[in-house]
Amino acid sequence: MQAHISIFLLLMISGCSAQHVTNVDENKRPLKAERKSIIDKPIWLHGSPDCDNNKEPVHDAYMHSEKTIIIRQNKCITFEAPFIYVLVGEQKILVLDTGAINDKLEPSLDKDIEMLLGKEQFSSKEILVVHSHGHSDHYQGDYAFEKHSNVKLIKPSAIEVHKFFGFSDWPLGQASIELGGRLLTVIPTPGHQEESITIYDHETKWLFTGDTLYPGLIYVKDWGSYRESIDKLATFAKNNEVKAIMGSHIEMKNRPASYYPVGSSYQPNEAKLDLSVESLQILNDRLQETDRPTELIFDDFIIQPMGRIQKILSNIVRWFTQ
Repeated sequence: MQAHISIFLLLMISGCSAQHVTNVDENKRPLKAERKSIIDKPIWLHGSPDCDNNKEPVHDAYMHSEKTIIIRQNKCITFEAPFIYVLVGEQKILVLDTGAINDKLEPSLDKDIEMLLGKEQFSSKEILVVHSHGHSDHYQGDYAFEKHSNVKLIKPSAIEVHKFFGFSDWPLGQASIELGGRLLTVIPTPGHQEESITIYDHETKWLFTGDTLYPGLIYVKDWGSYRESIDKLATFAKNNEVKAIMGSHIEMKNRPASYYPVGSSYQPNEAKLDLSVESLQILNDRLQETDRPTELIFDDFIIQPMGRIQKILSNIVRWFTQ
């Protein structure tokens, strides 16, 4: 039942949805100015015009280094095509989000990660599975890790998130995760969803923002909380070196303010995955001038407040998942 409700909600409030945004003919828009990406992978597997004959793998993996892996799920299997991040330390491995696939397809997420890291490392280190927030396209793959004795899985519920990270006055404060020679800072960033967090990796200098900020149409449930969260991240970026902002989806095209509508299974002209710190600062400046929920259109993303019905549906789903 939970899965059916979640799918219905995603169709109503998905960050990919474009039903309220005015989008002019993209052919009248120039290509975005070329910006060098922080990662070397120029093109992700981006679906197919005929998904019935799509033979691409379930997971598209990119090893930025032996200790940092980015995985994207096949758009022909799930139009959300969320990104999953694997960060390796000397004692622990962090898996941030487990994606939208719960059909027990082979190879499963845990098997692909084991193949990438090597069986010895995968089985000898503690694996910590956490989630950027509590929407189902970020935790459906949890089942693949439940059978492993060396896995600690933190469900994306308020109770578990607050307890594990030690947040006593949410969303104030920060928490730390030590992977062994690799420190992570956890920052509460509600607004898109109540349990949203952002993780800063002190090694890569990346901010992992989930659905709080990514190249797409971002739905905001709580405008006040979102403004505070973005301001918090902007302040953090001023006080710490941030080389890139890494979100959970690509929904934008490589033309300014152009996007792929909800349900798209083929995105041949995608924008880059990583966003710049400058984009975060521009967003924050605009948000601090905008007290009331308002659609905000930028070249790299679009901010869209949820409507009343969308919020009600979101609350219903959250009630089932908490």
